[in-house]
Amino acid sequence: MTPPVLDPEAFRRQAHELVDWMADYLAEVAEYPVQPNVAPGEIRAKLPAAPPEQPESFERLLEDFQQLIVPGLTHWGHPGFFGYFPANTSPPSILAEMLTATIGAQCMSWSTSPAATELEQVMLDWLRQMIGLPDAFTGVIQDTASTATLVALITARDAKVGESESRKVGSVERLTIYTSEEANSSVPKGARLAGFAPENIRLIETDENAALSVGALDHAIAQDKAAGLRPACVVATVGTTGSTAIDPLPAIAELCQRERLWLHVDAAFAGSAAILPEMRWILAGAEHADSLVFNPHKWLLVNFDCSAYFVRDRAALLRSFGASAEILKTAYDDSVVNYRDWGIQLGRRFRALKLWFVIRSYGAEGLQAMVREHIRLGKLFAAWVRADPDFEQIGEAPLATVCFRRKGDDVQNRNLLTRINATGKIFLTGTQLKGQYVLRLALGHLTTTEAEVREAWGLIQELANSE
Repeated sequence: MTPPVLDPEAFRRQAHELVDWMADYLAEVAEYPVQPNVAPGEIRAKLPAAPPEQPESFERLLEDFQQLIVPGLTHWGHPGFFGYFPANTSPPSILAEMLTATIGAQCMSWSTSPAATELEQVMLDWLRQMIGLPDAFTGVIQDTASTATLVALITARDAKVGESESRKVGSVERLTIYTSEEANSSVPKGARLAGFAPENIRLIETDENAALSVGALDHAIAQDKAAGLRPACVVATVGTTGSTAIDPLPAIAELCQRERLWLHVDAAFAGSAAILPEMRWILAGAEHADSLVFNPHKWLLVNFDCSAYFVRDRAALLRSFGASAEILKTAYDDSVVNYRDWGIQLGRRFRALKLWFVIRSYGAEGLQAMVREHIRLGKLFAAWVRADPDFEQIGEAPLATVCFRRKGDDVQNRNLLTRINATGKIFLTGTQLKGQYVLRLALGHLTTTEAEVREAWGLIQELANSE
């Protein structure tokens, strides 16, 4: 059989057919159940156990995609998707991804794609300006906040170990790291991967609003120092995963400066809200941080993956991640940015292109209007919850996520969540917060309007009252 060949005309026909399907999907996604009603293994059982020996037609592929795959998907772009966190996309971002896939550029260094590197430099500076970070910070796109946090922890570890010439005093085994008990699970996981001993990872208690207690943090640091350990890093959260609580950055930053600790700010979801002048307060104190991450792929209409990581000490980052294999060296290395040296990955996608498309297509004001509307809807939903005597709001709701529960026990609330999601009309998630099981409504999707939020609340009340 002859090897595959490029057929641009066949590709053109197939691409047009796919774009028609994509446009229809974006227009009709609300007609799908948010979550599929399938059993584990059901989809896999419908797929061949072995790869095909002979080529199959594009028409057959598209038919199977529509018949086998789409019915088994959770539709994160559905206007009734209120679970976890938003993972938004938009037409400009989708189109840019099509171009990225077509070009197939490897963006590991300036020489492998000069335009990709320089566009990324400009896009990260645009984002820095949009959220109000000082110009002392330099940015790079990582794939996820989990990776960015791992990069921060490795850099913090190396910076602390490098403070002493004595291997014993600078031993990694004696370094400690601190974060909130409400921090994302990627933080303690990243700490372990960075070489911090599991017993030296401190999960600090939180206050009544589920934000990190600075007093408890100060006490933990003092205890560790008295025990001969070496505090190295604090990871503060702006917008915790469970309730979007905001750790008190100014006080934490002051403590980190006093104790010479690396301060990393995880603002994965909530950081996007700082594009609003009236919400810039959520990053107050971040100007004193050593690193910060937020995800445009959560709340700024850029499809996954695109995580913006900012660092104050670029030299410290390069000391930890510089790569200088002979095959990678070029005559321009002393005068250009090589992003292969700015993180874990060597190979890199052209992620900056979709940022460019999205920011130019909507403008800062358009993105601000969307985020502002989502925050308004979150406050509106929270007000409805507080006004209903059968429900209670748990914690604050400073952004577009509301934690609430029906008054009663945890079993009743777990059952209510199951019944809500079984309708296929909306999708919520739940979590434990301050010893109670709560339901979460997380806003942030391009297609969600006040009408959908009102319908969601009506459905929740109806199901709660029908028990």
